[in-house]
This record gives sequence, C-alpha cells and structure tokens, in this order.
Amino acid sequence: MNITTIGIDLAKNTFSLHGVDAHGKVCWRKTVSRKKLLATLANLPPCLVGMEACSGAHYWAREIGKLGHAARIMAPKFVIPYRKGGKNDNNDAAAICEAVARPDMRFVPVKSPEQQAVLALHRIRQGLIQHRTALINQLRGLLSEFGLVMPKGRYQTHEHIPAILEDAENGLPDLARTLIHEVWQRYQTTREQVLDADRALSALVRECEQARRLMTIPGVGEQVATAIVASVDPRQFDNSRQLAAWMGLTPRQYTTGGVIRLGRITKRGDKYLRMCLIHGARAVIANLRDKQDRTSCWLRELITRRGYKRAIVALAARNARLIWTLMIKQETYRAIPVAA
Repeated sequence: MNITTIGIDLAKNTFSLHGVDAHGKVCWRKTVSRKKLLATLANLPPCLVGMEACSGAHYWAREIGKLGHAARIMAPKFVIPYRKGGKNDNNDAAAICEAVARPDMRFVPVKSPEQQAVLALHRIRQGLIQHRTALINQLRGLLSEFGLVMPKGRYQTHEHIPAILEDAENGLPDLARTLIHEVWQRYQTTREQVLDADRALSALVRECEQARRLMTIPGVGEQVATAIVASVDPRQFDNSRQLAAWMGLTPRQYTTGGVIRLGRITKRGDKYLRMCLIHGARAVIANLRDKQDRTSCWLRELITRRGYKRAIVALAARNARLIWTLMIKQETYRAIPVAA
C-alpha cells in the first residue's frame, strides 16, 4: 500500500481510518479499537495524518507524531464542507482525509502536556467562579423570600451574610438559618478553592519569562498571560492582525460588488481568551484618570468619539496585536509619552 494521507475519525473506543495514495485514490479503509490504533499506524510508512479538534486530539497527535507521522489537527467546521453523503464515521474519516491535504487548510497547533495542564487549571478556575456566583445568587434569592434583601455583589455578600446569620431578631426560621449557613459554608470553600487557583497562576508566572514579558502590557495580568502562553503559537500567524482576528476581535466583514461593510466583532475563536482580554481592557479604562501616555490619551478621545464599550473592544484588539509583537520579538512593552 502506497498510503500518503490518512484521515482518522476520533471517538471513545472505535476509530475509523481512511487512507489515500499520492494521487488521491482510496487504497485503505479500516476500523480499529482504541488499543490497536497506535499499533496499526506503526506498521505504515510515514504519512500525513489528519484529525478533528476534539477531546483527546492533542494526545493522539503527540503519540502519532512519535511514530514518524505528520499529525495535523483541524477545526471541525473546516472539515464539514468536504463530507459527502450522510454523517457517519466512515464519511467523516474520508472528509478529514480530504481536508487535511488542502494546501490552504489551517491547523490547530499541537499542545504539549504542560500547556494542557495550564489550560486545565484555567478551566477549573472558571468553573469554580461560576459555582461561586451561583451560590451568591442562591443566597440572595433564599433571603429575599423572608424579606431580607441583600445588595448585589460578592463583597456585599461577605458583609451581609454573617450579620444576617448572627441576627436572632430578623425573623429567619431556625431551619432556614441552618440551610443558609450550609450554603454559606459551601461558598466559603469554593472561595478558598478560587484563591488556591489564583496562587497556582502566580506560581506559573514566576516560572515563565514570556508570561512576565506579556504582563508589562496594560490590561494583561496573570490570568491573560498564562492562558495566552498555553494557547497561542505566534509563529502560526503572519502578522498581529491575524491573531486579533483569530480571537474574534476584528469586525465582521460583508463585502459584495466592491462595497465594504464592516459590522460587529466576529466573536470567533477561543471565547475564554477574548473574555480575559475584554475584562483586562475594562480595568485599564476604569483606571485612566489623568494619565498622559499616548495610549491613555487615545482611549479618552475614543471614548468621547465612539463610546465606552467600543473603546474597551478596541483596546482588547490592540492588546492582542501587542501580544503577538512581544512574543515574536521577545521584548517588553514600553509606554510612549505624548509628544510635547
């Protein structure tokens, strides 16, 4: 068999494989179990192996790469146009095999185990924050049923809940007081877990020079820097705007007949990275005050001309471009003062 390209439809226990030769002729189809996948590929000559980005894709790409194959991961939305017929495992494998050989196909960089571990920390931390917010909302809702209205906000919760639980004259029944106390204890545990995750991020930053370099950009903190280093390979992008577009921070374009129409940002790519950059930009604008560097003056003028929220997105897109530049040039950010 003169197999040159293989498409693999990844699954939990059963994998469909589709192979073609240098002329694109189908010469191999096979369905193997999870235990036999690597052994099957080890008996083949070096090939271009394509997979869809999904759970376990980076693991399989690393293992297949060790066998001498060139493993490539693609976003599923880029594979769908190449699928012929109904959706099944064999047709998916054939579509992956066709898509991976396209010269203009865009691939997902294969992450190392260390990068995946950092991203796992970010995902766990984000889940803890969502759970913490849910507990706050539950406390506010339960207390409102007894006429005890608590202001919004996490810090308001820290102030009011202990006082409510200690006040024996507020009319709160003993059973409700016990239940609310249990929810409050769960909240305290979740809060400590979030703080532990923050300490872990701080430790990662101390060990990573590139993350510390990115943190010199206003609006890029430990959370943004560690997530970017674990997710982004700047060599995959030709320029800084491509990185901003990959994060979904560039305007959506609808152009026809030579008429260019630009709309809202595309919101493509990793929404977690985009959210972190947006929140970082929001913090910068909230602390503008009377700073006189060029970025601060530009932001004040942009807020006056285009509004607060558009200025936030504009700064996030600018920071994405700066991130690419600093990662490529291995430099730190230097604020430029306004010319006299």
